[in-house]
Amino acid sequence: MIKFALVFLGSGLGGVLRYALAGWVQRSYGGTFPLGTLTVNVLGCLAIGFLSVALTGRILVREEYRVALVVGILGGFTTFSAFGAETFALLNDGQHLRAAANVLLSVVLGLAAVWIGYRTAESLLGV
Repeated sequence: MIKFALVFLGSGLGGVLRYALAGWVQRSYGGTFPLGTLTVNVLGCLAIGFLSVALTGRILVREEYRVALVVGILGGFTTFSAFGAETFALLNDGQHLRAAANVLLSVVLGLAAVWIGYRTAESLLGV
């Protein structure tokens, strides 16, 4: 039961962080490309790649706290539902090239960020 409570609390925190960061990036950029969501998704992928090594290797963290962090906070932070809705909106507005760029950049940069986070944790933690 404690895991569910921690995931619940973490998801709320992650959602607030996502809203704040994505909004700040989007306002700073000012364009119609969903750069705020892309930024959040790439940072979330980087974090999950790093934590997948860090929290199961040298740094021992109780399972319920690991779940709260990865599933709760990062799950709330890196939702891809916003990605889907924004990509659909671009397509619906006839901005097919921007929609394709959003899909390609989200997938490629997300996978690259997971790899970088994973390898960075391996190097730093000697795992």
